[in-house]
Amino acid sequence: MNKEQTNTPENSAKLKGKFKETWSKLSDSDIALYSDKREQFLGKLKEHYSLSKEDAEKKIKSLEESCGCGSAAKAA
Repeated sequence: MNKEQTNTPENSAKLKGKFKETWSKLSDSDIALYSDKREQFLGKLKEHYSLSKEDAEKKIKSLEESCGCGSAAKAA
């Protein structure tokens, strides 16, 4: 799969939906941080769910792989 196929608005919406399902305490503005301000997004996960950076990164990667989008799909 090439970059154009993984970085579509549809895939972005799917991934954001997965984030919302997984972390329902996050607001839409918190989730929006994922694309541009990843460190702040990870901070929100720590704040709301007490996740370490490493645990959050693992879960994000798993969610990206499950929907076939995000940075994990780009590497494939």
